[in-house]
Amino acid sequence: MDKIDSKLLSTLGLHEIPQGAYNIRKNGQLLGRNSSANIVIESKTDNPGINIRIASNTRGESVHIPVIVTDAGITDLVYNDFFIGENCDVLIVAGCGIHNTGATASGHDGIHTFYVGKNSRVRYVERHVGEGNMSVEKVLNPVTVVHLGENSTMILETTQLGGVTSSIRKTEADLDKNAVLDIRESILTDFEDCATTEFHVSLNGAGARANVVSRSVAKGNSFQRFDSNVEGNCDCTGHVECDAIVMDRAQVVSMPALKNTDSNASLTHEAAIGKIAGEQIVKLETLGLTQEEAEALIIKGFLS
Repeated sequence: MDKIDSKLLSTLGLHEIPQGAYNIRKNGQLLGRNSSANIVIESKTDNPGINIRIASNTRGESVHIPVIVTDAGITDLVYNDFFIGENCDVLIVAGCGIHNTGATASGHDGIHTFYVGKNSRVRYVERHVGEGNMSVEKVLNPVTVVHLGENSTMILETTQLGGVTSSIRKTEADLDKNAVLDIRESILTDFEDCATTEFHVSLNGAGARANVVSRSVAKGNSFQRFDSNVEGNCDCTGHVECDAIVMDRAQVVSMPALKNTDSNASLTHEAAIGKIAGEQIVKLETLGLTQEEAEALIIKGFLS
């Protein structure tokens, strides 16, 4: 791998070729793959993409499936399905880094579907980043579909911190009895970037819980839209929270929506859009930081 490949992979959380299971994709082609005793990765036969099968009782193991795009004009699409057995505790790291210095747009769309077995815990980390020619489109449209089995837990951490000119992120989830879904989203847009997030969570089993939290910063002339729909169909708990910092001439639209079909469902939401408080900047300036350094530090803390 060259320096650009290594830099992109490091940004996506892969500082070296990991031990265990991984699948690395570059410019629409397989760059490297490895399965482990408990985690098997195989190519699909009907669509581009892979099947990841994690055996029951697999604990303390990880799967890395990064994608990097370094050629202009690439339009990549994959369908990746994860079959996680019962009583597992695993980490899955995905995401895409685009380095485009050409004159034509490049992009990647990953459709990921998770089937999580009973009593399992999955932490899913997905990072997106774009770099290179800022006047050329770098497009990422991830889709995540989650089916959580009884007593299962999924922590979904998504990060998009600059350089992606256009993205539409869609997440759908349905939860069985006592299942827990914890979504944590961080987004930074600048220049003419446009980012849309759509969440649709169905709480179908008694005792199911969902917590959707989005933190975003919009700078320049960028635009962000946050749509969330949480539906309670039983004795369950759901919460949606969207906080955004707006700078320059950027715009943010937040539209949290709740629906209950059962009187025992407890659903709440809150949303806040505003600018960085002036007293925060002044306090940091008294410690020797410039205004730009103070703003950068506040944004870093807000998105972490």
